[in-house]
Amino acid sequence: MSDQQNERKTPGHRPNSPEEMGGVVDRRTGLDRRAVRDRQSGAPSGLERRRGAGRRLSDFQRAADEGEMTKEQFLFLMAIDAFKQANHVTFPTWTDVLEIIRLLGYRKTVPSELNIRSAEDWCERPDAPSNVRPKGWERRFTKAELKELEELADYAEDRDAEAA
Repeated sequence: MSDQQNERKTPGHRPNSPEEMGGVVDRRTGLDRRAVRDRQSGAPSGLERRRGAGRRLSDFQRAADEGEMTKEQFLFLMAIDAFKQANHVTFPTWTDVLEIIRLLGYRKTVPSELNIRSAEDWCERPDAPSNVRPKGWERRFTKAELKELEELADYAEDRDAEAA
């Protein structure tokens, strides 16, 4: 038996790290998981949500948690819901979500605020096409269906203009 295993079995011994616990953080031991360093990267990514002492939720996050949505959040939610209904899918894939985001008009025009070392950051022009529809996509619909889609898009634009 190794010294480390002996230490773990000694009565009254409290592990000091997740490694001593076999890689698992058990809350009953008193270890604070927020104090455990990320073993793969030392730099924060910008995606951390743990607040810690003295740090509060942003107004944006607090309002969303309480069910109060901005126009942007509501539009995104409605677009996801419309996609799920149109495609008879309960859970869209990440590719589907990205397609919806691009079809809503979002483009990557500024450098990322996140520190993601495993992926290259990039930017594109604000007027770049979404490039999510295959060539000839319009031919999948009848003229009446295309007209209905255009009317829905016009209605959404008018509603957004009135709300602004």
